[in-house]
Amino acid sequence: MDLLKDYGEGSDDGEVEDVPMKNPLDEANQKALSLPSVNLAPPVSGEIVVRNHAPLFDPKTKELMRNPTYEELFKPEAGPNNPFKSESQTAQKNMLTGFVEPAHFNAFHFDRAIRSYDSLGYAEDPSASSQTQYVGDVKKAVESQGVSLFESKTTGGEKRKRVTNYNSSDLEGYTGPWARFVDEKAVAKPEPELQKEMDEIVRKRKLKSRAGRKAAQEEQHLIEESSTLHIKGDADYQGRSWMDPPKYTGTNLRADFIPERCFPPTKQAHTYSSHTKAVNAIRWFPQSAHMFLSCSMDSKVKLWEVYGNRKLVRTYIGHKMPVRDICFNNDGTEFLTASFDKYIKLWDTETGVVKNRFTIGHKAYAVKFNPDDDKQNIFLSGMDNKKIIQWDTRTGEIEQEYDRHLGPVNSITFFDKNRRFCSTSDDKSLRIWEWGIPVDTKLIQNAGLHSIPTMTKSPTEKWIVGQSMDNRIVLFQLIDDKLRFAKKKAFRGHNVAGYSCSVDFSPDMSFLTSGDADGKVFIWDWRTHKIVSTWKAHDNMLRSCKCAYSTTTALRGQYQWWKNPVYVAPVIHPLRRGPDFSFVDGRKMPITSEEELAHRKHQVDLGKKVVKYLAQLKEAHQLYEHHTEMGSRKRAEEERLLPRDKGTEEIF
Repeated sequence: MDLLKDYGEGSDDGEVEDVPMKNPLDEANQKALSLPSVNLAPPVSGEIVVRNHAPLFDPKTKELMRNPTYEELFKPEAGPNNPFKSESQTAQKNMLTGFVEPAHFNAFHFDRAIRSYDSLGYAEDPSASSQTQYVGDVKKAVESQGVSLFESKTTGGEKRKRVTNYNSSDLEGYTGPWARFVDEKAVAKPEPELQKEMDEIVRKRKLKSRAGRKAAQEEQHLIEESSTLHIKGDADYQGRSWMDPPKYTGTNLRADFIPERCFPPTKQAHTYSSHTKAVNAIRWFPQSAHMFLSCSMDSKVKLWEVYGNRKLVRTYIGHKMPVRDICFNNDGTEFLTASFDKYIKLWDTETGVVKNRFTIGHKAYAVKFNPDDDKQNIFLSGMDNKKIIQWDTRTGEIEQEYDRHLGPVNSITFFDKNRRFCSTSDDKSLRIWEWGIPVDTKLIQNAGLHSIPTMTKSPTEKWIVGQSMDNRIVLFQLIDDKLRFAKKKAFRGHNVAGYSCSVDFSPDMSFLTSGDADGKVFIWDWRTHKIVSTWKAHDNMLRSCKCAYSTTTALRGQYQWWKNPVYVAPVIHPLRRGPDFSFVDGRKMPITSEEELAHRKHQVDLGKKVVKYLAQLKEAHQLYEHHTEMGSRKRAEEERLLPRDKGTEEIF
């Protein structure tokens, strides 16, 4: 509408006026510009600020265009200083250990210095800031006035001088051509700190070696050694030790007493049970046998009472693995134990203290003290490494080794007044040795001889019997200093099934006893070799059976005590006035109860009846002999009085 209005105002034929046309956008812009404006750009000064930046120098550059200061030359390339680095670490480096610059020197002087240092031990110091003129052995350099190898007449290849003393009359100071060097140091001891480091290195090497690993395994078997006394006190009201033999047992406990006759047992009297596993061996207390010692697979050793309450006296604990064998000394104050933990230990019987320990890293199958009274500090051990080791209990050292067997040694037996001993092994042989000589004097090895794990010497010291693995007991006869194998004599009838069942004699040497794999006890007559008695004693294998005292052991860890085989009652003299309660040697027999007195009186009455019957029998026998003699005389007289035919003569 505005345009139409403007169009109609001018004349028709007039000139057209140049009137600018209005742009609606300009009006909108003018309205927008008329609003208050905000400038977001910060004010900038028109002055030019010129700052001098110090250039960074390349550490590899070889040319500088200006003379920089020390701070500019050695400042870090970028970033702040590292507070954790030292000055040497922050310094400029062109290799790992530092900054190396090429230097110009004469090759001859360098070779002379290095050759002099290698040969003479010193050289000139090339550093300009050094206070000393030489490097190395300064004292030697001063003495030789710093002469180098090139200038010196002597070289380092000369022979070292020795201490010379060729005077043959000087016996102690004479050296000869083997004298030590003059400058030789006799003792070289490192400093304490260096010695500690060296010891630590040696210890670590030992631990890594085979011997170190074996020692670590042996330490696992070591446990605390202890002993427990199961009775109330270690002494009675009179101050006597519990090890002393009892006075009132009704049995002769003297070591030299031998019963007139022994009998097989008839019934079981007592059972000892404390071990939790199989029992390997039992040993009587020396001389009196009022106690016995046992070792078991439960790694414990126990001492038991024979008379009285028959209770457990003391328990010895000191092995980690089962105990294989035990042995008392002559007086019973000490005993040895051999275990599968490769240790042999010497115990004090009364206190239970371990006096000494012996080991060579192998198992011991048998231990035996030397029976001589002057050699109670020496014992033998049969090892599984085919050797017999002779030990000294005072020093704990090995005195001798007997190594002629080809298998593990199972038993050791002394004979010939303890001047010789025989040993058996798994190699099916028996070897005889002289004491202290490591060469066997005799070898018994036959085609029909099997391995003998146990051997026993007879009370008369004329026979040695051994349990053979072919289910028989073999015999060896002792003739003076010789041992002869009795091939035609043997005891048979039992079944050991490969077990090491021990053999024992009765005190009067009339019976031989042994166990078998079925838990039976076999008793043979020594003269006839026939089985006298046998009975079932245990459920499992019977390993040890002791005759005369009749205690048997089995694998289940129990002991059976059998009555009536111990000793025959003391000799009674019924023809004397009144009962004589005394031994043969005159010692009185103590009576402790009315029952025992009645029993003794019954024995006396029985003895009287026996003597009376024997007297009557003897009288009847004499009467029979008299009648027989008279009848023969009468017949002879009648024959002499008979008439003879003619032509016959009496021939005298």
